[in-house]
Amino acid sequence: MWWGVAAALLANTLYSLGFVLEKRALTSLPEVSIRKPARLLRLVLGSPLWIGGSLALAAGFAAQLVVYRTLPIAAAQGIFVSGLVLLVLLSARLLGEETSGRERYALGAILLALLMVVLSLREGSDTVSQDAPYQLILLVCVPSLAAGLWLYGSAERRARNRHRRPTTGVEYGVAVGLLYGVSSLAIKGVSSHLTTSGIGGAVLDLLSSPYPYLLLFTGVFGLVMSQAALQRCRASLIVPVCTTVTSLFTAVLGTLSFGEALPDDPLRLALRLAGTALAVAVLLTMPKHDPTPQPTAPAKELASP
Repeated sequence: MWWGVAAALLANTLYSLGFVLEKRALTSLPEVSIRKPARLLRLVLGSPLWIGGSLALAAGFAAQLVVYRTLPIAAAQGIFVSGLVLLVLLSARLLGEETSGRERYALGAILLALLMVVLSLREGSDTVSQDAPYQLILLVCVPSLAAGLWLYGSAERRARNRHRRPTTGVEYGVAVGLLYGVSSLAIKGVSSHLTTSGIGGAVLDLLSSPYPYLLLFTGVFGLVMSQAALQRCRASLIVPVCTTVTSLFTAVLGTLSFGEALPDDPLRLALRLAGTALAVAVLLTMPKHDPTPQPTAPAKELASP
């Protein structure tokens, strides 16, 4: 189990580094839009810094496969949230982004939620499921994908309104978080097919499942949507929102879909549920708009003698 915790922390580091590198690369590129995906891909693939960030994200994906084979879904998501602190530190150091006092309190609350989830773990007593009914997975994932695409489109329409207050990116983060939540369930499903024996049969079994196709869909759309959102909004806010939504989506719906039992001990159960509830409350209270820049007051003219 503790190998899973180490793999989750490694994935956190890789994901945080990857997002920050991509954000830094996007700041020097022309404006990208989901309406022109071919142009977006051409621009980002021409940036070595962006490619380095995407490779870090891919390595984080590989680490996540290990996590889902060794930890319960709900516990894994609680640990993934800890990457937010590293992300904020990297954003301040490499991107020059500053967080408000309210946002720092929110991140502190998320860390508290992480601690509560980790304390709910117990070696040997948590079950790690390896499969789920495909019909149930599709029932969960398809409406979630539709909701994420609709919410992103709605945020895009509002962002084009010149008179609208500057957005922090919360809506973008929620939309992309839903897509990545589906992707996380697909990764969990793919991990259940990993085996060192009967590789040919395992590959055929995997291809007959919905998991690789869900990964392909969320990978393509998530890439385009996340890059446009990252270029417009602060990584130190949009990524924590996205991560929180992804983690909650996977912890709640993933646990139900894959049939992983919650802790029997009342204290451990309370810690896990309270940690999840705290993360939800933090997400709901995060500001949705950046402060409107105040015009600089003109200097008073000196009175003529």
